Amino acid sequence: MKIEILGTGCAKCLKLEELVNEVVKESAVNAEISKVKDIKKIMTYGVMTTPGLVVDGQVKIAGKMPTEEQILGWIVK
Repeated sequence: MKIEILGTGCAKCLKLEELVNEVVKESAVNAEISKVKDIKKIMTYGVMTTPGLVVDGQVKIAGKMPTEEQILGWIVK
């Protein structure tokens, strides 16, 4: 599974990165987590406000913080 955190480095983007890492670790999901800071790459997903979360190429949320439960639901199949 590939998880991408979209954001240029704002406080919410950093918090989302922490939250995703925590949920992945607790759920023992095998995932590659990367951070996308390039605004042009972020815009290719159609995301205009950050933070954003992409799981396996699909935008799950943009412009607001998801809950732990939401993240878990997106990564556990």
